Amino acid sequence: MKSIVKNSALWAGSALILTGCGGIEGRGEGRAVPAAPPAEAVTGVSDTPVKIGEPYTIGGVTYTPADVADYDDVGYASWYGDELAGRPTANGEIFNPDAISAAHKTLPLPSYVEVTALDTGRTILVRVNDRGPMAGDRLIDLSRGAAEQLGLTEGLSAVRVRRTNPPAAERAQLRAGRPVPERIVTPDSLLSILRTKLKALPAPKSAEAAPVTNQPAAPVASGKAKPGDDRMEVRGAAPAKTVPPAAPAAGGKFAVQVGAFSSEARANSVAQTVGGTVSPAGKLWRVRMGPFASEAEARTALAQARGKGFRDAMLQRER
Repeated sequence: MKSIVKNSALWAGSALILTGCGGIEGRGEGRAVPAAPPAEAVTGVSDTPVKIGEPYTIGGVTYTPADVADYDDVGYASWYGDELAGRPTANGEIFNPDAISAAHKTLPLPSYVEVTALDTGRTILVRVNDRGPMAGDRLIDLSRGAAEQLGLTEGLSAVRVRRTNPPAAERAQLRAGRPVPERIVTPDSLLSILRTKLKALPAPKSAEAAPVTNQPAAPVASGKAKPGDDRMEVRGAAPAKTVPPAAPAAGGKFAVQVGAFSSEARANSVAQTVGGTVSPAGKLWRVRMGPFASEAEARTALAQARGKGFRDAMLQRER
């Protein structure tokens, strides 16, 4: 991957240098970073103290940092790498291009966000510890490591950025520079809503921006999904005190329909996540859990499906 630093400029009355960040193939336009490490030595990476900062102006645009607990937005992500390796971030940490980190214009430093690629539905957890990107058509600047984990390696990519409050173990892993497991795949219905929201924004200035793929019809059972409804658990991490659904019973009278999907691959992925099965239903692919011998067993499975983000999963009684 090539990275080029460009458009450096001196902030008046400060020791900050605007250097390359967040551009095509790692190139950038005006991310604020300190010119030298802070006076106090940085002996480690910590989530405290949290820094918000005063409003600042770059290129005639004023940005006002704020602690928005339910921050949730769509836009375009760029990435940056070796050109800033070893340099201090805006909160005084040392930038490691292979760590899973990001720069944002206004979120507190540090904070944690889930970043979803709108072309694939993949979602990763990222630690925000820097300011940027200062190009107006970009929402977030990912480190090279974060971009690679999400599968974004060229140009700009359409993303959703949602602030979250991950468990202490995940925070510690990201502070150490290591990725945590991806979140479960985002349902087609939610992706459709997010893509529609993105289309209302001005097109990015870069002609190299990755296109957002138009998908077929949204899942039937998830048609009421909306941003903020996808509070999903980390793949492979079972929530505490969760009772797994009972094994399907031969001749059972109850089942759980998780959703109906236009893509067989998507249906297979969801089925693997919830422990269900896939069957054709006209032009769609249906994911179901069961059958179960009792309604109680089916309701346990229903709770599991909804807990994994499929809020419109429904209980069905076999006839």
